[in-house]
Amino acid sequence: MLDHFSVGSGAGFPDHPHRGQETITYLLHGSFDHEDFTGHKGTIYAGDLQFMTAGRGIVHAEMPGKDGDGSPNVGLQLWVDLPKDLKYCEPRYRDLRSDEIPTVKIDNNLVAVKVISGDSHGVYSVRDLVYTPVWILDVTMQPGGKLSQPLPLGWNAFAYVLAGENILFGDKTNAGQYYNVVFDQVGDGIDVLVPWDTQGEVRFVIIAGKPHDHDVVQYGPFIATTNEELYQAMLDYQSNTNGFERAKSWQSEIGKSMLSI
Repeated sequence: MLDHFSVGSGAGFPDHPHRGQETITYLLHGSFDHEDFTGHKGTIYAGDLQFMTAGRGIVHAEMPGKDGDGSPNVGLQLWVDLPKDLKYCEPRYRDLRSDEIPTVKIDNNLVAVKVISGDSHGVYSVRDLVYTPVWILDVTMQPGGKLSQPLPLGWNAFAYVLAGENILFGDKTNAGQYYNVVFDQVGDGIDVLVPWDTQGEVRFVIIAGKPHDHDVVQYGPFIATTNEELYQAMLDYQSNTNGFERAKSWQSEIGKSMLSI
């Protein structure tokens, strides 16, 4: 699941649970604070990412920063299902700062690829960011630019357009801002073209992941493989057991302003 969020001051996501997934937050504008019941806290800024593994259970808060110009905080959050044998791993965090992300330029500098996770044209990302193999590439292209991006064979993959129009994916699928282009699993890469007559640069993210061989059952912030596991997750959270013990006496500092309303 991919969420393109825009959150202003006074809104946000106060204390709430997760189990069974990993979340990847990529901030495009502004800042976001986060805090959880393991003691982890911090702030990410535009260009930074946060990788969170919920595992057997976590309760955290995500709250927007206050921008001087009053503009909303904008970003992408991707939910990634954990492999079945890691559903009950210990929760963990990893922040990735913008200066840790390599960029490769190709096609006479008409194409720039930020390699957040995975690799592109011989440039590799930081490793071991999440348990589930996922590639995330932030691509900017100028009119006339061409990109041939290899992807692992058999993976699920899609592109989400952040800015621009008249982007040709694969066999001339034309997409513009806020379009989502889903690719077939057949093949080992995608081709993208931005015609010369396109007005201005375009920007999109390519996201690809290794499919799991189990069922996916979701309710709110919990992701399981069976209905029974889902019911157990809700019971464990409500009773502060099996991974949620610390939730009983914990409240975030950053979420208090909304929870007290």
